[in-house]
Amino acid sequence: MLEARDSTPSRGLSTIPHATTVTQERIRTVVVDDHEGIARLVANRIATLIRERQAAGEPAVLGLATGSTPIGVYRELIRMHEEEGLSFANVVTFNLDEYFPMWPDSVHSYHRFMWENLFEHVDIDPKNVHIPRGDIPRGQVDEECRRYEDEIRRLGGIDFQILGIGKTGHIGFNEPGSGAESRTRIVTLDAVTRRDAAADFFGEDFVPREAVTMGVATILEAREIAIIATGEHKAFIVRRAVEGDVDVEVAATFLQGHSNTTFYVDRAAAAELTRIKTPWLLDEVQWTPDLTVRAVVWLSETTGRAILHLTQRDYAEHKMSSLVARYGTPGAVNGETFNALGAKIRGKSKLPRGLRTICFSPHPDDDVISMGGILRKFVENENHMTVAYMTSGNIAVFDHDVRRYVDFLQRLAHNGLGDAKVADAWANKVRAFLDSKKPGDVDIPEVLDIKRIIREAEAVSGIETIGLSEAAARFLNLPFYQTGKVRKDSVGPADVAIVRALLEEIKPELIFVAGDLSDPHGTHRMCKEAIDMALVEYAAAGNPRPEIWLYRGAWQEWPITEATWLVPMSQEELRLKIQAIFKHQSQKDSAPFPGSDDREFWQRVEARNKDTAAILDRLGLAEYFAMEAYVVE
Repeated sequence: MLEARDSTPSRGLSTIPHATTVTQERIRTVVVDDHEGIARLVANRIATLIRERQAAGEPAVLGLATGSTPIGVYRELIRMHEEEGLSFANVVTFNLDEYFPMWPDSVHSYHRFMWENLFEHVDIDPKNVHIPRGDIPRGQVDEECRRYEDEIRRLGGIDFQILGIGKTGHIGFNEPGSGAESRTRIVTLDAVTRRDAAADFFGEDFVPREAVTMGVATILEAREIAIIATGEHKAFIVRRAVEGDVDVEVAATFLQGHSNTTFYVDRAAAAELTRIKTPWLLDEVQWTPDLTVRAVVWLSETTGRAILHLTQRDYAEHKMSSLVARYGTPGAVNGETFNALGAKIRGKSKLPRGLRTICFSPHPDDDVISMGGILRKFVENENHMTVAYMTSGNIAVFDHDVRRYVDFLQRLAHNGLGDAKVADAWANKVRAFLDSKKPGDVDIPEVLDIKRIIREAEAVSGIETIGLSEAAARFLNLPFYQTGKVRKDSVGPADVAIVRALLEEIKPELIFVAGDLSDPHGTHRMCKEAIDMALVEYAAAGNPRPEIWLYRGAWQEWPITEATWLVPMSQEELRLKIQAIFKHQSQKDSAPFPGSDDREFWQRVEARNKDTAAILDRLGLAEYFAMEAYVVE
């Protein structure tokens, strides 16, 4: 065991200087292009700390978090250990939290998560790893929590604490209502938190209702804190935590009182920060064409006036007089913005014809959910379409659907359409497994295959609805997805090779790629990574790079100010798109991973596509029934 040391906070830790731009931010906030950049920054800071402590003959005490947010940091630390000789021999760790009750060997435990994602890959002494226990009797929890706090104090406190942030603003499991003086304790989980965790547990009913967590006061005693957020689904809570008042209902706001906290966010998570969304409200800006469109659309929505009706007074009252001065008159600004938005609209006659095209669909329903309208138009324009389903999506099929299909196939065999003895043996094996299956158990291969085939059949039926044939469907079944669990492997050479082979076969002139980086599963992000890597290899072999159109997933649409193209749909085209979504019966009514929205996928799509069209209508542009949005990368 490493020796304890003095707990005084003045240890000469380096900090990142505050941004020089004017902000309303009460926590130092660093905006990075992507999550990989954040991982490198945070990992490098941790590595520097470890080496400083090593040189001084002292332990480096790290506070660690779980979940998808810090995985990139842990992977970078592992790389530095393997390639740069970064040693963890002098490192002591304390994890933020653990579910209760929870056994260390459970696939859901944070104990297992940490060993699989960091500890077993580095040279840390197991005695120096501390994770709150979820496997002790309830009556011993309070004493265990006191022991945890005592051990942190004995080691001199935490040098560097990693945090994520939940949708309610919780840090660790300090849910709304957690006080600034709270310590390590058992807590009842908020409904939003349990819903967000439902995917990991294959259903909200299986998520524990309690957890053990470090308290707010424990976290705030760390000498340095890095809080990380990625994806547009975190944008609103990031702004609330960084710019809002301190509030017991939003635990992350307590970090405003910490002298050495840095919020690391990617551009998507930073989107609602005032300096990003409306920088003209803070200071002088350079009015680029993109910023002008964003600002005028914001002004139109804020005032409730159509773009062509905005006046000098509207601009002056919202700190945008400099924009009018640049153009000379409000009418000139209004007209240019109006025309810029109008130029984005692409009906069928303005869309490509006769191109070799691939639609990459991360899951077997993202194609019709996200771009069913444009797929139909591309079919009508005689483009040569291939829909590449990158993963099987088999973990998103309920067990009761498997039972129904097993019963169906067994009945077919007993009616002369198969070998009844083989069917019975196979059905009995599947049913026996399902009868003994516990929440979170990985399915046996037979069950995984049934679930995969269910999704494949639904996908074919979906694209047939919009006019494509079964031959247009390709099922890539990328290896990274084939864990049988929500947590996936990293994208590897085998995944890239499969994507590259399809590119070399089709030689597409245009490809559609999911650009929704808020996908709760992370699968969209990983699929795009595989495509990007394959495109590099494809181009290096002398092939022309195809044009890339990014679409969003089931949760959000591209804002009209970011979209390159806005593709209108008639009432009939939207109805056809919804019919294609209906073909995915295993995802209808109650999907296994519905996200934070109770509506069915088709209801979200209908509202999202109608809302996009309605925004244009409110801005004073042409009125359309519905609309999809795309960004050309």
